[in-house]
Amino acid sequence: MLPVMVQTFQPDIAVLGEVHDNPAHHLNQAAAVAALKPRAMVFEMLTPDQAARITPALRADPEALAREIGWEEAGWPDFAIYAPIFEAAPDALIMGAALPREELFKVMEEGAERYFGVDAEAFGIDQPYPPELQAELEAEAQANHCNALPETALPGIVEAQRLRDAAFARSLMRARKTTGGPIVLITGSGHARTDLGVPAMLRKAAPGIKLLSIGQLEKIDGVPPEGAQPFDFWIVTEAAPREDPCAAFTKP
Repeated sequence: MLPVMVQTFQPDIAVLGEVHDNPAHHLNQAAAVAALKPRAMVFEMLTPDQAARITPALRADPEALAREIGWEEAGWPDFAIYAPIFEAAPDALIMGAALPREELFKVMEEGAERYFGVDAEAFGIDQPYPPELQAELEAEAQANHCNALPETALPGIVEAQRLRDAAFARSLMRARKTTGGPIVLITGSGHARTDLGVPAMLRKAAPGIKLLSIGQLEKIDGVPPEGAQPFDFWIVTEAAPREDPCAAFTKP
């Protein structure tokens, strides 16, 4: 399904969402990448420094590539489920958009606008969220962290997510300027949202770009999410097998 979407739409930039540990989502992304034949792929999971260390020889050896860039140490799921994406566009430039952890902590204290500088207005992060939306996003962040966070931490987490969205959008624009496109972003589906995420910021900063956002979601207890979702297109898959991430917070 994803290959048909990208072939039909032929975007300048395709934002391909995922649930990080779902192997089926990465196979879908790889199929979309093979169909689009991007000149560059930008990864949420890689910093610019990590991406710069990737050579053609490493791309031919996924295990060596993962070791060289410290993939496992960064805490991402097994690189083997991401390898098909790299293999789907062997000649594409690989770029990283992740911000170092220490910079994210700084943003959580100082705010995304101050960190992002003169580009803050272009990407729409120069103004705070409306109070109702801020409260909604804080509640969402709390739920995503098993309702285990102190309330004082929530504004910073929302701000860090906002900065990531802007940083990913800026990286995509730089990739397009460097290569001419098309460009793919590999990212979590939360960043692929058209209402708040990377697509919203791209459409504000560069309204002439032909953009496609695809979200990948999972069934919850076998039931798909209801209603329209904030993507141009979305698909729903079975959930990946995983332990309850909140179990550690409920043990006596």
